[in-house]
Amino acid sequence: MEKLTYTNGEVTIIWQPKLCSHSGNCVRGLPQVFNSKIRPWINPQGADTAQIIEQVKKCPSGALSFVMNADLNK
Repeated sequence: MEKLTYTNGEVTIIWQPKLCSHSGNCVRGLPQVFNSKIRPWINPQGADTAQIIEQVKKCPSGALSFVMNADLNK
């Protein structure tokens, strides 16, 4: 399954387009990071890591997830 990744250096946002239900929670909740009107539509520099994690956890379809970059280097 296709996975697209976007990182701010601290956290990597993972988007799986085929899982996306287009609920709009991400766009409404954190529009400075998630903006469907521009490409790429995810700007991981738009908010701090804690805000990004909080919003990604609200994704109802599981299309958005995250991994801490420090965990990738273990």
